[in-house]
Amino acid sequence: MFTGLIIERGTLIADPTPSNQGGVRLTIGLSPDLAARLAIGDSLAVSGVCLTITEKGTDRVAVELSPETLSRTTLGELSQGDAVNLEPALRMGDALGGHWVQGHVDGTARVVDRRDLTDHRVLAFSIPPDLAPFLVEKGSVTVDGVSLTVSALCSDRFEVALIPHTLEVTTLSRLVPGDAVNLEMDVLGKYVHRILAARGLVAPLP
Repeated sequence: MFTGLIIERGTLIADPTPSNQGGVRLTIGLSPDLAARLAIGDSLAVSGVCLTITEKGTDRVAVELSPETLSRTTLGELSQGDAVNLEPALRMGDALGGHWVQGHVDGTARVVDRRDLTDHRVLAFSIPPDLAPFLVEKGSVTVDGVSLTVSALCSDRFEVALIPHTLEVTTLSRLVPGDAVNLEMDVLGKYVHRILAARGLVAPLP
């Protein structure tokens, strides 16, 4: 479980390499402080995707991407030098400063607009039709692992407002129209929708 509060940006040390059964392996450079907090077998959210650490050094970790992960996320498009958002799993006593994030990506979206407002920025993203029921204005959404509030909602897009701190510590500052991102919808909304669908009160998802 995560909160969507990014600890730091990591960097892909090399291009993804093929692993067994159609997956790929990523080697990610990170700070010694974060590396010291992690162990083999731990979960690490990489741009919003919960992955298991399979190897670890003093300033790097390796993770495996399954074919399922490659089909549902943007991680298969990464290459050497690309930056990724990193968040270790919650520990007992950690503050829940964002919202409940599982690291289970529901789909991808693309940036459709960017507005720079002095030190702040507004980004607009397309809405995958099957995920539209889970977006509400002022509700929570996770974009590339970052917990954000939906600041505006239209039929075909939603917007988020980014403060200077978010732009400084995450990869969202590098996004331009056309870029793809990982989306995770609020898990509470997904459970509510499932319960209502089981009672025939809303249409089930395809």
